[in-house]
Amino acid sequence: MTRTRTLLGGVLLAAATIGTWAAWLGWESGYSTDPRTGATSGPYAVWQVVGAVLTLVVVAAVAGWLLSPVLVAPVMTVAFTAAWSGHAAATDDSGLWVVGAVLVFLGTGLGSTLVSLGAHLFRRRRTR
Repeated sequence: MTRTRTLLGGVLLAAATIGTWAAWLGWESGYSTDPRTGATSGPYAVWQVVGAVLTLVVVAAVAGWLLSPVLVAPVMTVAFTAAWSGHAAATDDSGLWVVGAVLVFLGTGLGSTLVSLGAHLFRRRRTR
């Protein structure tokens, strides 16, 4: 893989990852309270998180097909965690966003590694 392709691929991958955060989670509207039960939920709806995860799976699979998982996993992990953390830190007075950031980092890291590696190995096996 050439340096130019690696650099361009990494930049485009970071943009797609941050775009995924912005499209699904960047516009959250805060917590909501169920008037019947009094239960509080949020700041994201379940469908927002599911949409973000499914989009990240597609991005990781395509990137793993085209690029090395050694590039894909760290770029996606850092980009998504940074986007999520920037917003969370700005809107959380409790400081608990740090716990969320660690969980986002671990989940994104594990998921992007497994999906990109799977796509990469599938492509290698297919082209033999």
